[in-house]
Amino acid sequence: QVQLVESGGGLVQAGGSLRLSCAASGRAFSSRAMGWFRQAPGKEREFVAAITWSGSGTTYTDSVKGRFTISRDNAKNTVYLQMNSLRPEDTAVYYCAAYLAGDYALGIGSWGQGTQVTVSS
Repeated sequence: QVQLVESGGGLVQAGGSLRLSCAASGRAFSSRAMGWFRQAPGKEREFVAAITWSGSGTTYTDSVKGRFTISRDNAKNTVYLQMNSLRPEDTAVYYCAAYLAGDYALGIGSWGQGTQVTVSS
C-alpha cells in the first residue's frame, strides 16, 4: 500500500500558476504509475494526468494539454503537477493516485486526501 499526501493547492487568479506535490510513503512508489485526478463541486471525479513508473510516458486529459505538466522524482518519492494558465474551470479538489502497476492497466490502488485549487476570474 502506498500512502499519499498532497500539498500546494490554494487560491490563484486566472492565468496564474500553481505546482501541486504528492509525497508517497513506501518503496513501491518507484515501481508504480502515478496520476492526478480532480473533482469539482457537483461533478464526478475526473482524470487529469498520469505518468508511468519511469517517467518516460505521460498522458493528459484534453482540457489541460499544453497547460499542465506531470513529472516525478523517484529519489524523493514525489510526483508533481505543474499547472499554468489556470482557468476558473480548473477549480476543484485535486487528488493524487497511485496505480497498481508501472503502467495504467490495473487501475488505481491508492488515493490521497486531496488539495483544494481555486481559480478566481
